Amino acid sequence: NTTMNIKKISWQGIDAVLLETKVYEAIIVPSVGANLVKLYNKEKQIDILHTPSEGEMDTFIKRPQIFGVPLLFPPNRIEDGKYNFAGKNYVFPITIPAQNNYHHGILKSQPFTITRTRYSSDAVEVEASFYSNTINDAIYLNFPHEFVCRIRFILTDKELTHIVTFNNLGKDPMPVGVGFHTPLRLPFSKNTKKSDYKLRLSAGSRWELSERGLPTGNLIDLTKEESLLRTEGLDVTGKPIETAMTNEAIQFNGRPYSGVILTNTKDNISVCYEVDDQFKHWTLWNNGGEVDWVCPEPQTWAINAPNLKLAPEITGFQSVKGGKSWSGTTRFYVK
Repeated sequence: NTTMNIKKISWQGIDAVLLETKVYEAIIVPSVGANLVKLYNKEKQIDILHTPSEGEMDTFIKRPQIFGVPLLFPPNRIEDGKYNFAGKNYVFPITIPAQNNYHHGILKSQPFTITRTRYSSDAVEVEASFYSNTINDAIYLNFPHEFVCRIRFILTDKELTHIVTFNNLGKDPMPVGVGFHTPLRLPFSKNTKKSDYKLRLSAGSRWELSERGLPTGNLIDLTKEESLLRTEGLDVTGKPIETAMTNEAIQFNGRPYSGVILTNTKDNISVCYEVDDQFKHWTLWNNGGEVDWVCPEPQTWAINAPNLKLAPEITGFQSVKGGKSWSGTTRFYVK
């Protein structure tokens, strides 16, 4: 099948990998966190993600979190850049000085290696891997665990499946908190404007946040306006939004659904970003509301989960035993 393709390309001056089927085209940049910088539906001419333009490549390299699908490890903020787990003190550099917090980790900027490519009758697949250890020590210095992170991208005519796995190669239990800063394009169809779009999201309760952007520990009901996320959808432009919420499935296509449905109401086309049950929290952020994207961020654990004095069933805090692995799956498709 000539429409199924995997190839190495030069993309805006950087080495990249192109995956292609009859319907979709995906571009991955291994050297910057194996970021899925572009996902395009050729049939409906929809650019799903906020893709860096040629003039934004410097920004992308410095701040990959606002483009494509950057991997956040850990997601969001860690209070004072430190926590304690299983007798170990973890100390990270402060990245938000005004709040004295560390955020998003640096895996999103690390070089990954393509470790596998695979063709089948209906799919193309690429796997990218990053090894952390005492020699490859960018992450190990602050997070002394030997691990391998593998990201698999499986593209078919129906969807892109994005599977992230962390294998703990050491002996001690390793905290694992994963998120994606996923800026979805607005508008994503030609001849539409931002006001034609509504966002649905499987939001349950809202985390009350302090002025430092950290959960106080209180979970509160969604406001009347925020509740629209669960029903007909919310207009997410023109006003600043930064809200942290729990994940609670909504009904979509006659079944429980966890994830995002961003709909162009003019043509009734939706971009779906579905997450598995590992992702128990969301941050919804729109960078002030004047940009051409909106960022629903799935997170396996709540903001600052390692420091929250609440049960892990609530915060999503988890760890992986030595020799074991953790995996989470998300999917993109157009309906």
